[in-house]
Amino acid sequence: MTYSIAQAAERSGLSIDTLRYYERIGLVDPPARDSGGRRLYSDNDLAWLGFLTKLRTTGMPIRLMREYAQLRHKGSATAGRRKQILFEHRADVRQRIAELHACLEVLDCKITNYAEIEAKMAGQQLIQEASA
Repeated sequence: MTYSIAQAAERSGLSIDTLRYYERIGLVDPPARDSGGRRLYSDNDLAWLGFLTKLRTTGMPIRLMREYAQLRHKGSATAGRRKQILFEHRADVRQRIAELHACLEVLDCKITNYAEIEAKMAGQQLIQEASA
């Protein structure tokens, strides 16, 4: 199946401008073209865009994404380096997740504290209303 650039943008969640940018910087191979010169994206192209989106969402720098994409073109001989890139990036992602968990604990503590303050204030107001 093939998709126009608009359909590929919609399916990938990326903008048309981002698709063109990714093509320009070498993250995405130039897609096939129809007889009118319009880009046609394949299911494989969309799968690659999905992978790139995951890398970007997890904070991989474009520089490393480009290196990975270039190595991908060189085939199996580059599997070791590609694995290393992903391994190192995974470690960075795990560190960020740990940092976010620590931040979440602080937020949870603050929310609990404010809930306790509100409950205490509500209790005091009930006592005041009962004695009035």
